[in-house]
Amino acid sequence: MNIHIAKTAEDLGIAAADKAVEVINSCIEKQGYARIILSTGASQFTFLEALSSRDIDWGKVEMFHLDEYVGLPESHPASFRKYLRERFLSYAPVAKAHLVNGEGDVTGHIAKLSLEIGKAPIDLAVIGIGENAHIAFNDPPADFLTIMTYKVVDLDDDCKAQQVREGWFDSIASVPKQAITMTVQQILSSKTIISCVPYQQKANAIQNTLQEGISEMVPATILKTHKAWSLYLDEASASGIN
Repeated sequence: MNIHIAKTAEDLGIAAADKAVEVINSCIEKQGYARIILSTGASQFTFLEALSSRDIDWGKVEMFHLDEYVGLPESHPASFRKYLRERFLSYAPVAKAHLVNGEGDVTGHIAKLSLEIGKAPIDLAVIGIGENAHIAFNDPPADFLTIMTYKVVDLDDDCKAQQVREGWFDSIASVPKQAITMTVQQILSSKTIISCVPYQQKANAIQNTLQEGISEMVPATILKTHKAWSLYLDEASASGIN
């Protein structure tokens, strides 16, 4: 585990983008391609903005992402497909983009995603941490054992409340009850993991992640078992660390 504390969220984004570019370009140089996983949410804004100015041969990159709400149309402001098209794919013409689709035949979508992601190892996963310490939509108590790659989960009230506070929904009642999420074991199978976690709202989750033992009630603690996990914080999110 490597912990990097930047002064601001903007500085955090730049530092994490530097690391991501290093990993992606190294993979392209060594094997001719890179396979990556991206997170969404307000915590990833500065990282994705910094990444947009970097020199990467995106035509040699294959991208997956973590999760999507069940039943939410892509036109909704909270759709993660919409988010990635606007904040990543608008500047990154990747070879393939595998977006999680929560509409229609959800079982079929999951089967297709699982087939695609299983074709080769993931080189880099950018994994955020939620206010309740969730990773993707693996809310506490998270399932650390399933060998599925994606699955449908029920969202807990703390997770829904975060989405409302960040402005994605008007009320908890308007947040979908379920989402498709990448599983914990699939995340951990990535060769390198970067977590961008700025802002004061995440300070308690970071404190619990670093100070608690490995616990399904604090899902992000499982990232400490990964041999190549880098955690990027700003002074606000790091404020609870002893």
